[in-house]
Amino acid sequence: MAQLATVLKQEIRRLARREITSANSTLRKQSAQYRRDVADLKRQVADLTRRLDFLERQEKRRITKTPSPQAAERVAENARFSPKWLSSHRKKLGLSAADYSKLVGVSGLTIYNWEHGKSKPRAKQLAQWVAVRDLGKREALKRLDMIEK
Repeated sequence: MAQLATVLKQEIRRLARREITSANSTLRKQSAQYRRDVADLKRQVADLTRRLDFLERQEKRRITKTPSPQAAERVAENARFSPKWLSSHRKKLGLSAADYSKLVGVSGLTIYNWEHGKSKPRAKQLAQWVAVRDLGKREALKRLDMIEK
């Protein structure tokens, strides 16, 4: 009788191991597939991050690029400058003088002096200001974010 119990226990263990092995093999295959998928996704994220960084650098260069002297003079000839309008536009965008100055490419004190009529922009500065004065709030914040990065 003891021998029958021992043989029965051994058979149960063998069948249990067999079931566990078959269940584990399926899990191993799935786990390996998930690891491959994760590695592939990591490669894709790295590639997309690299591309995004490149595009952000290009956009930042485009935004901060100063126009040629001839183009600046042509734009400055037709543009009218108003300190009152400058102040209202800056407030409409919800930007400080320092932030607005980053968009234009001058110092914050220069914006302050322009708003109070203590000075006027030169032709090159006027051309840069003309490029900013048509911006809406979203576009201005987007450009400011690009410049700060």
